[in-house]
Amino acid sequence: MAQIVGWGHTPFGRHPDKSLEDLIRDAGGEALRHAGIAAGDVGAVWIGHFNAGMVGDAFPSSLALSIDDALRFVPAARAENACASGSAAIYSALDAIRSGRIDIALVVGVEKMSHLPTAEVAEALGGASYQPEEAGVSFPQVFSQFARAYFDAFGDKSRALAEIAVKNHRNAMANPLAQMQRPLTLEFCSTVSNKNPMIADPLKVTDCSLVSDGAAAIVIASDEAAKAFARAVRFRSTAHVSDFLPMSRRDLTAFEGPRRAISLAREQAGLQNGDLHVAEVHDCFTIAEVIATEDLGFFAPGTGFGMAEDGVTARDGAKPINTSGGLKSKGHPVGASGVAQGVEVWKQLRGQAGARQVSGDVSLALTHNVGGTGNTAVVHIFERRN
Repeated sequence: MAQIVGWGHTPFGRHPDKSLEDLIRDAGGEALRHAGIAAGDVGAVWIGHFNAGMVGDAFPSSLALSIDDALRFVPAARAENACASGSAAIYSALDAIRSGRIDIALVVGVEKMSHLPTAEVAEALGGASYQPEEAGVSFPQVFSQFARAYFDAFGDKSRALAEIAVKNHRNAMANPLAQMQRPLTLEFCSTVSNKNPMIADPLKVTDCSLVSDGAAAIVIASDEAAKAFARAVRFRSTAHVSDFLPMSRRDLTAFEGPRRAISLAREQAGLQNGDLHVAEVHDCFTIAEVIATEDLGFFAPGTGFGMAEDGVTARDGAKPINTSGGLKSKGHPVGASGVAQGVEVWKQLRGQAGARQVSGDVSLALTHNVGGTGNTAVVHIFERRN
C-alpha cells in the first residue's frame, strides 16, 4: 500500500507566539527533513484541520506551501472530519497513492485553540454535533451520556476512569512533546474538588482532554518509492466508516461506526484481535478509551474498564494503550491528533520511543481516530518494515 518514511511533530500545548501557519511550517518542514527528501519530490499535500471558526484562517491548505518555495503549484487540500480530520487527511493521501497518481504525499494535521476562552472552544467543537437536535450540548455532556449508559449497564466505574487518567498522565511524562507534564494521583482523579470539578456528571476535569495548539506531519511514500528509504513503517490496512449524525438514530451503548471501521481494517490486514502489539486510541474523554478498547476486541464488553487498574493497558502490560499519553494527556489539537497517532506508532514500531518504548517484539500497531459524537472513525493498522 504505502509507508510512513518521515515525520514531524511540534510540542502540544499553548503556543501564543505561534500562528497556524507557523505550526504547519514547523511540523511539515521537520517531516521533510526527517524523511530526507526535497520538497519538490512531494506530489500533493493534505491538511487535516477542524477550525470551526477558532482561527480566521479559513483556507489553510495553501499555507502548507510556505514550508518550502518548491511546494509552489503542488496541489494542496484540506480534510475536515471533526476530531478525525487528521486521519481523514491520511486516508485521502493513501487513496491518491494507491491510485498511482502520486508517489509521495505530505500530510499535516494542525489546530490552534488555546487563544480562545474555554467556552468559545466548547461552542466551536459543539458544531460537530447534529444542530437540529443537539445544538448547545457540549462534548463533555455528549460523552457523559455514553458514560452514564455504560455505568447503567455495568455499574459505576468512576474509579476505572480515574485509573485511565493516571496511566495516560504517566505516559505523557515520558513524552517530551506532550502537553501535560505532571503526574496525577488516583485519589485526586477520583475526588470532586475545586481543582477537579465535575464537568458533566460523571466526568470530572481529569476525565477530559486538553485544549491544545500543535501540529504533526508525516511523509507517505508508495511501497515502490519507499524502497529508497531506510526507515519506514508500512500501512497494512486502512478503513473509514461514517454513521448517521443524529445521536437519536444511534444506540449510545454501541459505537457501531468505529466498530465497523475496526472490523474492516482488521479483515483487510488478515489479523485477529490478539495480533496487535500496541494501539493509540481516541481518548478525548476517559470513558472513550474504555469503549475503544472493547470495540477493538481487546476486552469483552463490560470488562475494559478494569484494564488500567490491573496494569493490562500500561506500557509494560499485555496490551499497551496510548503510550504517547493519548489525547487526554498528550493534548488534543483536533486536526493534529490523528496524524500524531501515526507518529507515535512509527516510533514504537521502529524502537525509537525513548523512555516510553514498549519492550519486546513490537511489529504491529493500530491507530483509532473518532470524529463527531462517535459517528465517524478512521482506523489504520501498521507493520514494521524490517
